[in-house]
Amino acid sequence: MDGVGGRIVETEAYHHEDPASHSFSGRTARNAAMFGPVAHAYVYRSYGIHWCLNFVCGEDPGNAVLIRALEPTAGLEAMAARRGLVDPRGLCSGPGKLCQALGVTRAQDGLALDRAPFAISPGAAAGVAVGPRIGITKGVETPWRFGEAGSRFLSRPLPQSAGKRPPSARTPRP
Repeated sequence: MDGVGGRIVETEAYHHEDPASHSFSGRTARNAAMFGPVAHAYVYRSYGIHWCLNFVCGEDPGNAVLIRALEPTAGLEAMAARRGLVDPRGLCSGPGKLCQALGVTRAQDGLALDRAPFAISPGAAAGVAVGPRIGITKGVETPWRFGEAGSRFLSRPLPQSAGKRPPSARTPRP
């Protein structure tokens, strides 16, 4: 992605049995990457406007994790030019913004995450906060939005529950 990137600070999980998941109704041309091998990208257009990047994961086909926000750490000038702004907090604080800043398009759909243009390495979060997913109408009760507690780069604030889960939370399967 031309030397741009950062630390993942916010995600949302989607399971094939989750009514909010693109894979819930089965395989289509649009979601085919979700049914392919794990550790590949699933990229789709949201509302016909913004690209969204997901990582295919889990034991069962049809599971993915939406990458909601990054703390930008590399290529800030290129990201700022793509986004038309300078404040690092606004560069990747949402899935559409993130894809615009990184230059992600449908061209990356189905690509392996362990090869260029991707470069992913493990990291540690200070603590994880859990909350409801954003922008869905089905499965809203499932608290599968995860973010680095206290990060100023989140798309929206999460509850101050670092490392804790609400009592009603199910363990994510993706």
